[in-house]
Amino acid sequence: MTNVKSPDKLPKYHESDLRVHSDLGENDRVLSWFEELHQAPIPKTVWLQCELALAEGFTNAIRHAHKYLPRDTPIDIEVRMYSNHLEIRIWDYGPPFDMTEWFKGQPEPDIFSPGGRGIKLMYAIADHVSYTRTSDRRNCLLIVKNYWLYPQVKNENSDFDKV
Repeated sequence: MTNVKSPDKLPKYHESDLRVHSDLGENDRVLSWFEELHQAPIPKTVWLQCELALAEGFTNAIRHAHKYLPRDTPIDIEVRMYSNHLEIRIWDYGPPFDMTEWFKGQPEPDIFSPGGRGIKLMYAIADHVSYTRTSDRRNCLLIVKNYWLYPQVKNENSDFDKV
């Protein structure tokens, strides 16, 4: 968990949505859109971790969930920012998949392998990851990253507030 120094500068809640096609060429558009959402004082390290998790989740949706679906199949992405955490949701139309069970059965990834590390990376970055089937026959990948807010503390030996 990462601490944030200026909680008063964060909105209590902000949400943004994006719909893209199931095409790896859309990755730049997704990441540009996400970067535009960055709000100070969310630490850049937290933001970059979330950006990496978003990129992994998006590419997994295309390469695995939408592997046999047309390229114009939509992928919906939602980002919700709160004063103490960030949520990323990625909806795909692939078949149901039990990510938790898959994750449990995976050996340590080969560092020379071109793939196979995305889900483990998401679990390492996020405070919560889930992949559930929704009533509209889609799957929702939820990635949650928490960060604590520093309280303002008065130092009795100084005229300045310490953070």
